[in-house]
Amino acid sequence: MGLVSRDDGWRMPEWLWERIEPLLPPRPAHPLGCHNPRVPDRDALDAILLVLRTGMQWNALNATGICSSSSAHRRFQEWEQAGVFHEIWRQGLLDYDQVVGIDWAWLAADGALGKAPLGGPKTGPNPTDRAKRGRNVRFSARRKGSRSGWRTTAPTATTRSS
Repeated sequence: MGLVSRDDGWRMPEWLWERIEPLLPPRPAHPLGCHNPRVPDRDALDAILLVLRTGMQWNALNATGICSSSSAHRRFQEWEQAGVFHEIWRQGLLDYDQVVGIDWAWLAADGALGKAPLGGPKTGPNPTDRAKRGRNVRFSARRKGSRSGWRTTAPTATTRSS
């Protein structure tokens, strides 16, 4: 048994499961007919929602006891390709529109593009963009050696000897 032994607030409520279960695709048949029992869909969805809500790694699911990380991730990929999550989102928006109302005439997207506030002419070109100028941090040894005593034996493509 894993760490989760009772309802800890991360489980899906019954009313929500009753609405989501019909959206799930039918179970695929195993090509050989013999297969280990498939993890119940509800357990898989509980595990997927736990990962999505907390940002935890898939492999951390193994310690929770809900289901294995490989089963949850495989089911996540199956359902994502089948459009299950898109349909859940769509139905949620329609329900919210009925209850609260969405003003579809006025929508906004937030974002900004611009220069970095502390950037400027002092920054200089980026040595990783192959501009051939600038300072390569790995080989920024002084003419007589760096502070660590390491000396460059040949100039690199991004260092200039003065």
